[in-house]
Amino acid sequence: MQAQYDYLIVGSGLYGAIFAHEMKKRGRSVVVLERRNHIGGNIYCETKDGIPIHRYGAHIFHTSDEKVWTYVNQFVTFNHFINSPVANYKGTIYNLPFNMNTFAKMWNIRYPEEAKAIIEKQRSELTGEPKNLEEQAIRLVGRDIYERLIKGYTEKQWGRSCTDLPAFIIKRLPVRYTYDNNYFNDTYQGIPEEGYTVLIERLLEGVEVRLGVDFLTDKEEYKQMAKTLVYTGSIDAYFDYALGQLDYRGLRFETECLDKDNYQGVAVMNFTEREVPYTRIIEHKHFVFGRQPVTYITREFPAAWKRGEEAYYPVNDAKNQALYARYKALADKEAHVIFGGRLGEYKYYDMDKVIESALGAVERESRR
Repeated sequence: MQAQYDYLIVGSGLYGAIFAHEMKKRGRSVVVLERRNHIGGNIYCETKDGIPIHRYGAHIFHTSDEKVWTYVNQFVTFNHFINSPVANYKGTIYNLPFNMNTFAKMWNIRYPEEAKAIIEKQRSELTGEPKNLEEQAIRLVGRDIYERLIKGYTEKQWGRSCTDLPAFIIKRLPVRYTYDNNYFNDTYQGIPEEGYTVLIERLLEGVEVRLGVDFLTDKEEYKQMAKTLVYTGSIDAYFDYALGQLDYRGLRFETECLDKDNYQGVAVMNFTEREVPYTRIIEHKHFVFGRQPVTYITREFPAAWKRGEEAYYPVNDAKNQALYARYKALADKEAHVIFGGRLGEYKYYDMDKVIESALGAVERESRR
């Protein structure tokens, strides 16, 4: 069968859309297959009552890479949203990330030296290299904050005890001794004023996209369509789980419209006690400073993942990383196939890193 296209791209998320856009710009023929009934992958937004709803959870763009920031701003206008979530522990509200506002509320103190002394005393209960997430968290912020603001949330999110989770998951947790509620340290931050779907639409302008097509149902037949395949689905699914199944965490979302203009006063509120079944509530209008008379909220429930369901978070423990390394060895032997994105590379990617990865793949391909 004669190849009709230069590139067949599986998945219309950020990685696939950028690869398609850049290759079309370079004069290559491209087709995108998308299993869902909409483009955009997990950053897809649907607008209701003038409010872009993040269908698959909150996505806040942040980067310190000026090239990446300039790149995305050529397609859409980003607002100046600053991520300043709060944590709700048994009805008491604490600021995130952990900073002097958090410490002042937790211990009724005012000065950084007081917070440092308390944390130093609490962390001194542990010696040696942290063996798990619990020990790592206590070493970073002490036991009080760990018990109230980390333990329950994390165990809900991952479906296992903090003592069974690897320490590295929490190593980059922001801790500040200033009154600064900006969660990210990056130079640039914001959200597309019209939502992320508009960004994807502009990236895919003029590109052939086929929705509702599951590449894996007839993989070999679809591969014949193009000289090169770009695959952004789960790497273990591509190989028919020949070496075993990688683990992921699932999510379930419950969205509702409320007949009020403001429900919780913040875009993201985390619920950190174990007994509350959801990890957070997102109030979408606050991402875009909406003034609508109604509001939409989404409760986010962590869930065990089963094959055939949407995979959200790779479980990057030692067992799964070892299995991924074996799949990666198989992938490296696949001629004319590029594996990319969060599922294709079994990696938790921030959006700016997905963009860097996609543009890097484009440059490598362009030199061929």
